[in-house]
Amino acid sequence: MVRRLVLATANRGKARELGALLGPGWEVLLQSGCGVAPVAETGATFRDNALLKARHAAAATGLPALADDSGLEVDALGGAPGVHSARYAGPDSSDAQNIDRLLAELAGVPLAGRTARFRCVLAFVRNAADPRPLLAAGVWEGRITVAPRGINGFGYDPVFEDPALAATAAELAPAAKNERSHRGRALRILGELLRAVGQEEGLSR
Repeated sequence: MVRRLVLATANRGKARELGALLGPGWEVLLQSGCGVAPVAETGATFRDNALLKARHAAAATGLPALADDSGLEVDALGGAPGVHSARYAGPDSSDAQNIDRLLAELAGVPLAGRTARFRCVLAFVRNAADPRPLLAAGVWEGRITVAPRGINGFGYDPVFEDPALAATAAELAPAAKNERSHRGRALRILGELLRAVGQEEGLSR
Protein backbone atom coordinates (compact mmCIF):
# COMPACT_ATOMS: atom_id res chain seq x y z
CA MET A 1 0.00 0.00 0.00
CA VAL A 2 1.29 3.43 -0.94
CA ARG A 3 0.99 6.04 1.78
CA ARG A 4 0.52 9.74 1.04
CA LEU A 5 2.17 12.58 2.87
CA VAL A 6 2.66 16.24 2.22
CA LEU A 7 6.17 17.61 2.23
CA ALA A 8 6.27 21.03 3.89
CA THR A 9 8.46 22.76 1.36
CA ALA A 10 8.45 24.32 -2.09
CA ASN A 11 12.14 23.42 -2.53
CA ARG A 12 12.21 20.87 -5.35
CA GLY A 13 15.80 19.93 -4.51
CA LYS A 14 14.76 18.84 -1.03
CA ALA A 15 11.70 17.10 -2.48
CA ARG A 16 13.83 15.06 -4.88
CA GLU A 17 16.21 14.02 -2.11
CA LEU A 18 13.50 13.13 0.39
CA GLY A 19 11.41 11.32 -2.21
CA ALA A 20 14.39 9.20 -3.23
CA LEU A 21 15.26 8.46 0.39
CA LEU A 22 11.68 7.54 1.34
CA GLY A 23 11.39 5.15 -1.60
CA PRO A 24 8.42 3.87 -3.61
CA GLY A 25 6.22 3.11 -0.59
CA TRP A 26 5.34 6.78 -0.25
CA GLU A 27 3.52 9.26 -2.48
CA VAL A 28 5.11 12.61 -1.67
CA LEU A 29 3.09 15.76 -2.38
CA LEU A 30 4.68 19.19 -2.28
CA GLN A 31 2.72 21.63 -0.15
CA SER A 32 3.10 24.20 -2.92
CA GLY A 33 1.34 21.78 -5.27
CA CYS A 34 -1.51 21.55 -2.77
CA GLY A 35 -1.98 25.31 -2.71
CA VAL A 36 -0.42 25.68 0.74
CA ALA A 37 1.60 28.83 1.33
CA PRO A 38 4.76 28.49 3.45
CA VAL A 39 4.57 29.43 7.11
CA ALA A 40 6.96 32.02 8.54
CA GLU A 41 9.98 30.24 10.03
CA THR A 42 10.04 32.01 13.38
CA GLY A 43 11.61 29.21 15.41
CA ALA A 44 14.92 29.69 17.18
CA THR A 45 16.16 26.19 16.30
CA PHE A 46 15.96 23.72 13.41
CA ARG A 47 13.68 21.55 15.58
CA ASP A 48 11.29 24.43 16.24
CA ASN A 49 11.04 25.30 12.56
CA ALA A 50 10.62 21.68 11.42
CA LEU A 51 7.70 21.18 13.80
CA LEU A 52 6.17 24.52 12.87
CA LYS A 53 6.26 23.67 9.17
CA ALA A 54 5.00 20.11 9.59
CA ARG A 55 1.99 21.14 11.70
CA HIS A 56 1.15 23.95 9.28
CA ALA A 57 1.18 21.62 6.25
CA ALA A 58 -0.88 18.97 8.06
CA ALA A 59 -3.45 21.53 9.17
CA ALA A 60 -3.83 22.90 5.65
CA THR A 61 -4.12 19.54 3.87
CA GLY A 62 -5.50 17.06 6.39
CA LEU A 63 -2.64 14.71 5.49
CA PRO A 64 0.34 13.44 7.47
CA ALA A 65 3.19 15.87 6.93
CA LEU A 66 6.96 15.73 6.82
CA ALA A 67 9.04 18.85 7.28
CA ASP A 68 12.74 19.38 7.05
CA ASP A 69 14.62 22.26 8.55
CA SER A 70 18.28 22.30 7.82
CA GLY A 71 21.17 24.61 7.38
CA LEU A 72 24.87 25.24 7.43
CA GLU A 73 26.87 26.00 10.57
CA VAL A 74 30.33 27.52 10.08
CA ASP A 75 32.61 27.54 13.10
CA ALA A 76 34.56 30.63 12.05
CA LEU A 77 31.26 32.54 11.88
CA GLY A 78 30.05 31.46 15.30
CA GLY A 79 27.64 28.90 13.84
CA ALA A 80 26.15 31.21 11.20
CA PRO A 81 24.25 31.11 8.95
CA GLY A 82 22.40 28.43 10.95
CA VAL A 83 18.62 28.70 10.85
CA HIS A 84 19.01 31.67 8.50
CA SER A 85 20.86 29.63 5.85
CA ALA A 86 18.19 29.90 3.16
CA ARG A 87 17.98 33.69 3.49
CA TYR A 88 21.53 34.53 4.51
CA ALA A 89 21.97 37.23 1.87
CA GLY A 90 18.43 38.57 2.28
CA PRO A 91 14.77 37.48 2.41
CA ASP A 92 14.59 36.47 -1.27
CA SER A 93 18.23 35.61 -1.83
CA SER A 94 19.28 32.97 -4.34
CA ASP A 95 21.66 30.10 -3.65
CA ALA A 96 24.38 31.96 -5.53
CA GLN A 97 23.87 35.11 -3.47
CA ASN A 98 24.03 33.17 -0.22
CA ILE A 99 27.25 31.47 -1.32
CA ASP A 100 28.76 34.81 -2.36
CA ARG A 101 28.09 36.28 1.07
CA LEU A 102 29.46 33.22 2.83
CA LEU A 103 32.70 33.22 0.84
CA ALA A 104 33.12 36.97 1.31
CA GLU A 105 32.82 36.59 5.09
CA LEU A 106 35.37 33.78 5.08
CA ALA A 107 37.88 35.62 2.89
CA GLY A 108 41.34 35.16 4.35
CA VAL A 109 40.35 32.30 6.66
CA PRO A 110 42.71 29.36 6.03
CA LEU A 111 41.32 25.97 5.07
CA ALA A 112 42.00 24.56 8.54
CA GLY A 113 39.73 27.23 10.02
CA ARG A 114 36.85 26.70 7.61
CA THR A 115 35.27 23.75 9.42
CA ALA A 116 31.51 23.52 9.07
CA ARG A 117 28.61 21.13 9.17
CA PHE A 118 25.24 20.67 7.61
CA ARG A 119 22.55 19.97 10.21
CA CYS A 120 19.06 18.65 9.56
CA VAL A 121 16.01 18.00 11.70
CA LEU A 122 13.02 16.13 10.28
CA ALA A 123 9.57 16.27 11.85
CA PHE A 124 6.76 13.88 10.94
CA VAL A 125 3.24 14.51 12.22
CA ARG A 126 0.18 12.34 11.64
CA ASN A 127 -2.05 15.41 11.97
CA ALA A 128 -1.69 19.03 12.99
CA ALA A 129 -2.32 18.34 16.67
CA ASP A 130 -0.19 15.19 16.85
CA PRO A 131 0.97 14.98 20.51
CA ARG A 132 3.80 12.57 19.63
CA PRO A 133 5.59 13.89 16.54
CA LEU A 134 8.47 11.82 15.24
CA LEU A 135 11.76 13.75 15.21
CA ALA A 136 15.09 12.76 13.73
CA ALA A 137 18.35 14.67 13.33
CA GLY A 138 21.45 14.24 11.19
CA VAL A 139 24.81 16.01 10.87
CA TRP A 140 27.35 16.05 8.03
CA GLU A 141 30.78 17.37 9.01
CA GLY A 142 32.97 19.13 6.46
CA ARG A 143 34.58 22.42 5.54
CA ILE A 144 33.98 25.38 3.27
CA THR A 145 35.99 25.61 0.06
CA VAL A 146 37.47 28.85 -1.27
CA ALA A 147 35.43 28.60 -4.49
CA PRO A 148 32.39 26.63 -5.69
CA ARG A 149 32.93 23.22 -7.30
CA GLY A 150 30.40 20.90 -8.90
CA ILE A 151 27.01 21.20 -10.57
CA ASN A 152 24.81 18.82 -8.59
CA GLY A 153 22.65 19.49 -5.55
CA PHE A 154 21.44 22.87 -4.36
CA GLY A 155 22.01 25.46 -1.64
CA TYR A 156 25.56 25.50 -0.28
CA ASP A 157 26.49 22.14 -1.85
CA PRO A 158 29.10 23.64 -4.23
CA VAL A 159 31.18 25.04 -1.34
CA PHE A 160 30.73 22.27 1.23
CA GLU A 161 33.53 19.72 1.02
CA ASP A 162 33.55 16.30 2.63
CA PRO A 163 37.24 15.93 3.59
CA ALA A 164 37.06 12.13 3.55
CA LEU A 165 36.07 12.23 -0.12
CA ALA A 166 37.95 15.39 -1.13
CA ALA A 167 34.76 16.35 -2.97
CA THR A 168 32.06 18.94 -2.50
CA ALA A 169 28.45 17.88 -2.06
CA ALA A 170 27.81 19.27 -5.54
CA GLU A 171 30.46 16.94 -7.01
CA LEU A 172 28.75 13.82 -5.65
CA ALA A 173 26.18 11.76 -7.48
CA PRO A 174 22.77 11.90 -5.77
CA ALA A 175 23.05 8.38 -4.34
CA ALA A 176 26.50 9.08 -2.91
CA LYS A 177 25.32 12.34 -1.39
CA ASN A 178 22.27 10.70 0.18
CA GLU A 179 24.50 8.07 1.76
CA ARG A 180 26.59 10.65 3.62
CA SER A 181 24.38 13.71 3.96
CA HIS A 182 22.74 15.14 7.04
CA ARG A 183 19.34 14.69 5.42
CA GLY A 184 20.04 11.09 4.48
CA ARG A 185 21.14 10.27 8.01
CA ALA A 186 18.11 11.95 9.54
CA LEU A 187 15.71 10.17 7.21
CA ARG A 188 17.22 6.75 7.94
CA ILE A 189 16.63 7.43 11.64
CA LEU A 190 13.09 8.58 10.89
CA GLY A 191 12.49 5.40 8.90
CA GLU A 192 13.47 3.36 11.94
CA LEU A 193 11.06 5.36 14.09
CA LEU A 194 8.24 4.85 11.60
CA ARG A 195 8.86 1.12 11.52
CA ALA A 196 9.01 0.98 15.33
CA VAL A 197 5.52 2.44 15.66
CA GLY A 198 4.17 0.84 12.50
CA GLN A 199 2.28 -2.10 14.00
CA GLU A 200 0.55 0.19 16.45
CA GLU A 201 -0.43 2.97 14.07
CA GLY A 202 -0.40 1.49 10.58
CA LEU A 203 2.63 3.47 9.47
CA SER A 204 4.99 0.57 8.84
CA ARG A 205 6.47 0.40 5.38
